[in-house]
Amino acid sequence: MSEATPAKNAFLANLGKIYAIYTGGFLAFVVFLGILEQLGVPERIIGFLFVGLTLAVYAGIGVLSRTMQVSEYYVAGRSVPALYNGMATAADWMSGASFLAMAGTLYLLGYDGMAFVVGWTGGYVLVAVLIAPFLRKFGAYTVPDFLAARFGGNVARFIGIIVLLAASFVYVVAQIRGTGLIAERFLNIPYNIGVFVGLAGILLCSMLGGMRAVTWTQVAQYIVLIIAYLVPVVIMSYKFTGVPIPQIMYGEALQQISQLEQTKEALAGVKPHIQPFTTYDPFNFFALIFCLMVGTASLPHVLMRFFTTPSVRQARYSVGWALFFIFILYFTAPAYAAFVKLEIYQNVLGSALNALPDWVYVWGAHGKVKICGVAAASVEAVQQACAAKGVSMLDWQNLSIAKDVVVIATPEIAGLPFVITGLVGAGGLAAAMSTADGLLLAMANALSHDIYYRMLDPTAPTGRRLIAARIILIGVAILGAITATVAPPDILKLVAWAFSLAAAGNFPALVLGIWWKRTNTTGAIAGMLAGFGVTLAYLIWTAAPPLGLGNPELFGLKNISAGLLGIPLGFIVMIVVSKMTAPPSPEMQALVDEIRTPKGGVVMDKS
Repeated sequence: MSEATPAKNAFLANLGKIYAIYTGGFLAFVVFLGILEQLGVPERIIGFLFVGLTLAVYAGIGVLSRTMQVSEYYVAGRSVPALYNGMATAADWMSGASFLAMAGTLYLLGYDGMAFVVGWTGGYVLVAVLIAPFLRKFGAYTVPDFLAARFGGNVARFIGIIVLLAASFVYVVAQIRGTGLIAERFLNIPYNIGVFVGLAGILLCSMLGGMRAVTWTQVAQYIVLIIAYLVPVVIMSYKFTGVPIPQIMYGEALQQISQLEQTKEALAGVKPHIQPFTTYDPFNFFALIFCLMVGTASLPHVLMRFFTTPSVRQARYSVGWALFFIFILYFTAPAYAAFVKLEIYQNVLGSALNALPDWVYVWGAHGKVKICGVAAASVEAVQQACAAKGVSMLDWQNLSIAKDVVVIATPEIAGLPFVITGLVGAGGLAAAMSTADGLLLAMANALSHDIYYRMLDPTAPTGRRLIAARIILIGVAILGAITATVAPPDILKLVAWAFSLAAAGNFPALVLGIWWKRTNTTGAIAGMLAGFGVTLAYLIWTAAPPLGLGNPELFGLKNISAGLLGIPLGFIVMIVVSKMTAPPSPEMQALVDEIRTPKGGVVMDKS
């Protein structure tokens, strides 16, 4: 274990006080900006202050947490208490997809969007029961580290790195896209420039301090994102029901939505919000839940977080805390979707085209709201497009809102002060940045630790290893930003692909590597290649150009559930090949037994 300095011990002992002061300061900052808005300060200045100050705070934490110690850079010195590791894990997990697109997906899909909530939340049960405590007891720095030690060599390590890079890169592109969307709206700059503005903040958070910097930044980011997520929907709950507890009151909103769907002329023929299986049939609904659950338990950047706790017991506790902090947001997302939809049903649909609210044109100017098939950039553009279609009153068929902006636009949709809009933007930025930090660190660590140090230069000194990690981190980040400028606009679909790739490539090897000591090197390699290869091939086969060939889906299986093909195949191939070849050495089988023993020290402590 790395030695704990008096300064470090004092910092850990005062974490509660430090983050309480931080939370109070952030709330005071929000109130201050609210006062500035009332005094007539322009909205653009308030948006700049929200984005600029929060970026500066995160970057400051990153700079203050800089380190040249290997264990601090890779696993935060294995000293993060369970409560704060759970909070950091929740921030790492609740990406731009969760914050920006979850409620938007529920808004558009209704009941069928619950597949994402159930799948992502349920995955943490698999993490807690099957994987996280045992990886922590093993004592590795990265998931490929575990695969190499368990399956005897660099071939398994290299395949693990390929899986990690494929899943994490797709995922990080979605997060960088989220930062671009927020910068575009609140800094009033082009999306392609906003992507790189967000990227600069992401790099300052993670580059100098590695996992130590990312951990304490993510705790700060969780506080911002959860406050930002809850405030608008609490206000809307009070507005519609008189009770500011949206999680228990959105049933009233659902009743009103159902009533409007049956009686309002502008909603004739609309897909009922609470009717199941209108977008996904039962097969694809449960296939998506399965892929998201298994993918959650396989994502390297999430599993890395459980390498940072002081003990195996703390790793177990941190999973529980993570699930609690994630639950707060996920339990709120359905209410978010319901209250936003009720607001639009009541006050937008059925309106005359010359009486639409201002937010329609604000977001239409960015191409995120379309009316009668065109971006609602101006009253004239809307009237001209609708006149060509013979539409005189806005109905649901002629209103399109990009689901990635539903949450950010909610304060404007609800007619709330702009300071609330800025708060939500800051929360979305925190969510996207926190996950991007973890993903970039996972990729950089795999390339610097698993390839450069473990495979290419095992004698590299500490300084050179950390310099390599930082250079690789910058390179991967820039490549991700470039990709984000040309990637498809659907954040949630990009994330779902990442889950399927991680699940098919990692889950069978992790589970069987921990729970079936007969699994051998040949079986693990064959199973990882088969599962990951089939899933990747299906994604390329079915994805639209330029990312794929755009061919029809096979067996009725939707593209976002591609892991349903690769996960079982990975298990089958791994078991069959392991049975057909020689068993692992007695020493390796004894090590697997030791990993599963609750008591005792870390098996391969590298810190």
